Amino acid sequence: MQKPKLNFASSALFMKPDPVLYEINAAQNRLLNLSELWRYRELFYFFTWRDIKVKYKQTVLGFLWAILQPLLMMLIFTLFFARALNIQNLSIPYPVFVFSGLIIWNFFSSALTNASNSMVNNAPIIKKIYFPRLIIPVSSILGALFDFIMAFVLFLILLVYYQTTPSLHAIYCWPLSLIATAIASLGLGSWLSALNVKYRDFRYVIPFLVQVLFFVTPVIYPTSLIEQEWIQYLIALSPMYAAIELFRIPLLDAMPNYAFLFMSMANGIVFLFVGLIYFRKTEDFFADLA
Repeated sequence: MQKPKLNFASSALFMKPDPVLYEINAAQNRLLNLSELWRYRELFYFFTWRDIKVKYKQTVLGFLWAILQPLLMMLIFTLFFARALNIQNLSIPYPVFVFSGLIIWNFFSSALTNASNSMVNNAPIIKKIYFPRLIIPVSSILGALFDFIMAFVLFLILLVYYQTTPSLHAIYCWPLSLIATAIASLGLGSWLSALNVKYRDFRYVIPFLVQVLFFVTPVIYPTSLIEQEWIQYLIALSPMYAAIELFRIPLLDAMPNYAFLFMSMANGIVFLFVGLIYFRKTEDFFADLA
């Protein structure tokens, strides 16, 4: 009896197809890749709200800490440092002056610290699933913005108490100040977060860096207090100089030094591009190093 011949076309139907492998890579050709960030936009809310809840979890005062911290610092600087610094010729009360700088600075310091440690703190999530890694430091900045909003309410109450009326420049100066703060936080934060993944020594460098920037930024003193011109230029190199000066423009009678503002904002933009470029180049190794 002759055995039936198998047709190659029919036998191919019973063959198992080769498995298809998909490789997910970060988009390296774009610095921000806004389209990808938009597809994962829900994660901004979840990461931000999670950071806020974890920060104030099991605290008695809860969200009030966002108000008490700058308020207590304002009282300390007003009672002990105002006379020591011999600050005079201010068009606004010194408590308003120092509080206006503190709420912007606290926004920056909190955003920078949280963003710098965000990749290490979220290592278990990074190792399991893929999503744009830039969402993590950006969410840390959004969480710090929540604290700023709480402190800003108290700032408005202080303006009423000290009978200080901001000018109409506040309509654009205050939003520009927040944008400048976010740029400085994202630039330095993304850079330090990538460095912190590979070199854990930066977790000790970051608090020292924040303290140094605090004293070289006119948070508690006006720039006019410094007589040496070269020191004024050095202070203007701080990416937070422009943010604080912009926030105070509606409160002070004197106009700021626009050359210093341009230097500070340009420096912040440079840090932003350098930080994002380094973050993009190293994010493929986050899951292995975190």
